[in-house]
Amino acid sequence: MALTDTHSSAPLSLGKILAAPFVAIGNFLVAMMENNSRVQHVQALNALSDAELAERGLKRDDIVAHVFRDMMHV
Repeated sequence: MALTDTHSSAPLSLGKILAAPFVAIGNFLVAMMENNSRVQHVQALNALSDAELAERGLKRDDIVAHVFRDMMHV
């Protein structure tokens, strides 16, 4: 009868241990941005067709400036 090992444990390296906090912080920041309502609004507008954007008076290049207009002074 043959036995199969279904779990493999890779040895931890010093680099992985030192990088772990930074990876966690990076993942946290990405999760925060993905849940930001402004980012979700940008994604929703990007999903519209060019004709639908034109109905709203927008061009695709102006979406980010439109969503963040109260924060950007360009």
